[in-house]
Amino acid sequence: MTRAIALADIRIARDRIAGKVERTPTVLSHSLSEQFGVPVHLKLEHRQTTGSFKLRGASNAVASLNAEQKARGVVAASTGNHGRALAHAAKLEGMRAVICMSRLVPGNKLDEIRRLGAEVRIVGDSQDDAQQEVDRLVAQEGLMMLPPFDHPDIIAGQGTLGLEMIEQVPDAALVLVQLSGGGLASGVATAIKGVSPGTKIIGVSMARGAAMKASLDAGQPVLVEELPTLADSLGGGIGLDNRLTFAMCRDLLDDVVLLSEDEIAAGIRHAYAREREIVEGAGAVGIAALLAGKVRSDGPVVVLLSGRNIDMDAHRTIVCGVAPSLKERAA
Repeated sequence: MTRAIALADIRIARDRIAGKVERTPTVLSHSLSEQFGVPVHLKLEHRQTTGSFKLRGASNAVASLNAEQKARGVVAASTGNHGRALAHAAKLEGMRAVICMSRLVPGNKLDEIRRLGAEVRIVGDSQDDAQQEVDRLVAQEGLMMLPPFDHPDIIAGQGTLGLEMIEQVPDAALVLVQLSGGGLASGVATAIKGVSPGTKIIGVSMARGAAMKASLDAGQPVLVEELPTLADSLGGGIGLDNRLTFAMCRDLLDDVVLLSEDEIAAGIRHAYAREREIVEGAGAVGIAALLAGKVRSDGPVVVLLSGRNIDMDAHRTIVCGVAPSLKERAA
């Protein structure tokens, strides 16, 4: 079994980022527990300082840099939340940060990254296009690349979330975690299975452009077209030269489920109407998987609400019962 990151690395990361991130609460969902007949707990990570779990990995990666590396500044490709987290972590250190994104990233996420003082570069129609600009900046300007998922310090930082989840619900039988590039899923799975080996971890993603699922099915990293989706934070490829997260997800995840756009919209609506929580599409996929009947458990379930950074006009449209069309999402 390949485990590039160990439980000890995650515990070190927790100490390193103490005071820089919030220990977010886990609460019992009475509505979901009644519906599914087992305790269903919601990990409210969307209440994290920058509105998503990404601050954990970014803070750990920035804190791990030496003085010379910090002086050079950092750069990353992002679908939005990693960029916001990296901009925040860099600002606290007085560092330059450049965030490269595709045209598919929603405007509300671009605005917040700019507000935090980072430079924003919009390049092409995919994460792969944005990554080309990152590579250029590394080569020509000497910036330090801190990618959104395939990096040991990023994975270890995200894994601190798993430690909190299993500490808050030590008898968890099943944990539902968002799956995109795999930094979150592999870190959380390493932490939880290191403490509670019998707990099942299921990765949840969207059906439109789920690169990690396609790669796992193929037995190797593959290219997948990046498509507009309500779960925009889960978009992008995993990199054909993926070093860490592909193998870790392959070895640690018990299953992966995919959701339609209508199912994701239903998750967003439930979070608002029944849980009184505003979450983005990616943040709602765990709830959506339960509502769609795509996962089941005989014991306590922990569902991660990973982010809240949704365009509020889109949110109002969704909670009124109509998901924005894919054409509108691509505009």
